[in-house]
Parts: sequence; structure tokens; C-alpha cells
Amino acid sequence: MRVLLVQPPSRSAIREVLETSSPPLGLAYLASCLEEEGEEVRIMDCIVLGASHRDVKREIESWSPDLVGVTATTPAHNDALRVLKEAKEAGAFTVAGGPHFSFIDLEALRKYRFIDFVVRGEGEETLKELVRALERGRDVSEIRGLTYRRGEVAKRNPDRPLIENLDSLPMPAYHLLPMGMYRFEGYRHATTMTSRGCPFRCTFCASSKLFGKRWRGRSPGNVADELELLVYKYKVRNVEFLDDTFTLNARRAEEICDEIKRRGLDISWACSSRVDTINRRLLSKLKAAGCYIIYYGVESGSQRILNLMKKGIRIAQVVKAFKETVKAGIERLASFILGFPGETVETIKKTIRFARFLNPDYVQFTVCTPYPGTELYHELKSKGAILVEDWSRYDALTPVFWVREEGMPPWEVARWVKRAYVSFYTSPRFLIQQLRKKRFIIWRKVFKAVRAYLTGRVEGGGGI
Repeated sequence: MRVLLVQPPSRSAIREVLETSSPPLGLAYLASCLEEEGEEVRIMDCIVLGASHRDVKREIESWSPDLVGVTATTPAHNDALRVLKEAKEAGAFTVAGGPHFSFIDLEALRKYRFIDFVVRGEGEETLKELVRALERGRDVSEIRGLTYRRGEVAKRNPDRPLIENLDSLPMPAYHLLPMGMYRFEGYRHATTMTSRGCPFRCTFCASSKLFGKRWRGRSPGNVADELELLVYKYKVRNVEFLDDTFTLNARRAEEICDEIKRRGLDISWACSSRVDTINRRLLSKLKAAGCYIIYYGVESGSQRILNLMKKGIRIAQVVKAFKETVKAGIERLASFILGFPGETVETIKKTIRFARFLNPDYVQFTVCTPYPGTELYHELKSKGAILVEDWSRYDALTPVFWVREEGMPPWEVARWVKRAYVSFYTSPRFLIQQLRKKRFIIWRKVFKAVRAYLTGRVEGGGGI
């Protein structure tokens, strides 16, 4: 069977501002699993290719795939639908997947007749079984993890058990991607995921619903094998580990670092961490193996808001982790969410002051966004607080809800996010820091990002 997997032509703020993009790792895993079954597969990454919907339509018409699969984040929902519609009109089976469709599966099948199937959660085994069933004309009602339509009725099969041994998955099909086009700071760039699952309870995150609450990690040797493939075959010099918390199992993280050094892999890399999983020994290992920056989800400078988020960390742990990361010589990107239900002007000011106190190398402020599948979404939906379900506006920059009795109005939240960016990135401390490091390219990109986000004069009452 001919299978075309598509990352739809949607806007990418990361690519537009930072002038970089990353391989669609999920599609690459699906492709490699299908190739093992003898299927003919192509991947079309419209974002890195700069391909339009017209280009996708041409590819479908010229290659005539039997099945077209599309992955989508929430903001890319509308672009994914357009690809699926064009594929259906061309006579192909259509499959939607990824984090967004996994949580609106029944809604999508009821609303859009041009979607045949939704593959939920971990899709490798589910898609393989689906393709096999379609080739042989078999019933799909027993395929776990699949949502499908029977006549006019959308049906959801039971969830598929999680993949226990992640080492059993083949390496992602990088050979189907234009690897030379993925760049960061001029170097060839790639992504990898060394674990799946998240045991934490953050109400704004759907990761544990998508990949399960039970953490599962690949072996250090298997991870290093993939890194070797990227370095020697594809000349990659920069890697981003996409794990929710790369440092969750400190011993395994250290062993991965040891493997990187033992094999002499010349790469610089980034990862995400929680402040309560970091210690001095681990940071030293990360630095020695090439880690140059850690993404910390701090979320708020208010302990009360952190507790409401069920983040499970304390302010003191944040301060300690940032101090230890500085000592290790690793840069820090701190991420904050503004506008969580219960937020006040005072808690937002506290968060902005806390961001400046931590003095990270970079900071990210986002509008609290209730993505489908999260506890926050279901809570706000039950309260009738969701203002809009135009998924293209769920971009973490546009307020989409308002809990009138316990939260500030959406326009206030948007204004404070702008103030937060200006406060941090135009501060003398940040500018001097960048000059000392001679990070002129990053400085230019940060300035471009802030300028692109701000529209008109930033207003607001009172000092921070």
C-alpha cells in the first residue's frame, strides 16, 4: 500500500522567528514501522519545504497514495482538515492523528465526512494494523487505539496498551526527510525522543493522557545508536531531546551522557527538565556530554498558582535548580504561563519579578491555553468558560477563556504577556548579558520575536 504522511502547511512561529525547524519525529516513527511491513511510504513536511496546499494536492494527484495520514497540533487543525479533504476527494483513505485529533476523535468523525479514521495516542502499532486490515479488506472494529465510522455512527475502539519496550521500535525514517534543511544557528539540527510517559499531574498538559502516566525509557545504548546515525550519516551537530522530562530517571540520563562521551559524539544538545529532578552531579554530566541549554517549565512565581496548576514544585526548588545550572555552565530557558484561572494582577507581577530575579538566559511567556485532553480544558468547558473553539486561535498567545468570577478578563491577560516580554528582553541586565556572551545572532532573533509579537504600544497600569 502507498502511504503518504503529511505535516500540513501551517504557520510555524518557531520557524518564522528563530529561522529553524525540526523533523516531524512522530511521522518518521510511523513511516519506519510501515516500511518494516513492506509498505511504500513518503513523508511530506510542508513546514520545512515551504510547501503550500496546492503542492500537497499535486503530490497526492501525481503519486496516488492509497492512504494519507496527517498529524496536527491544535493550532494546525484547519490546515490538517484541508489536506484530509483533498486526499479524500482524490479517493484515498484518510487518517488523522497526533495530539489534537487524539482528544477530539469522535467530534472530528461526526463533523467531517472526509476523515475515515483517527489513530489515538501512540500510533505505530495501530497504524500498522489499520493498513494491514485495509489491504486485506478486514474489519477494523478490533483494532485498539482506533476511532472509525460505521455508517453514520462514530465508534471508538478501546485504548491500545502502551508500548512496553521502546527499543523495539525501529529508528525513525530520517531517510524520508530532507535532513539537510533542518538547521539551527547554521548547523544541521535534529530531534529525538528517548522516553515516553509523564507521571505528573499538571492540569494544563495533556502529555500523560497521550503517552500515559507511566514513564518508559529507551536504553542508553539504543539512544546513542540513534545519535550516531544522526551524526555520521546526516552530519547533525545540534540535537533537541523532546522528552517531557529528560532527567526524570537521573541514572539513565547519566548513562546516556556517558555513552555520548564514550562514542566521541561531537554534538551540542538541549533538553527539558523539572527543577525537582536536578542535582549537581547530573548537571555536571549533562554539561560534559554537550548539553548547552535546559528548558525549565517554571510556570509561575506564585506558589498559590503553582498549587492550582498541580505543578508539584516549590519556589525554593526553582531557585536552587537555577543556581546549580548556572554553576554547571549550562544556559537556562524559563517558561511561564500567565492567566491561569485564579490569576490576579499581583500574581502576574510576582511572576514577572521572579523571572527577572532568576535571570535565565531566555524566557518564554505564554497565555494559559486549555488544550483538548487536559484537565484544565474539561474543567473550563464544564463551567462554560471557553470563549472560542476556533482551534487556530489556540496558539498560546491568544486568550480563549474567561472565568468571570475568579479570573481577569482575556484582554488583560494578553496585555500582561506583552508587558512581561518587554520587561525582560529590554532590561539592561539582559542586554549586557548578551553583549558579554557575544550572542549577536540570538539577540537579533529575540528582538525580532518580541517585535513580531507586540502590536502597537504596550499599555497597563502600575509598575512591576
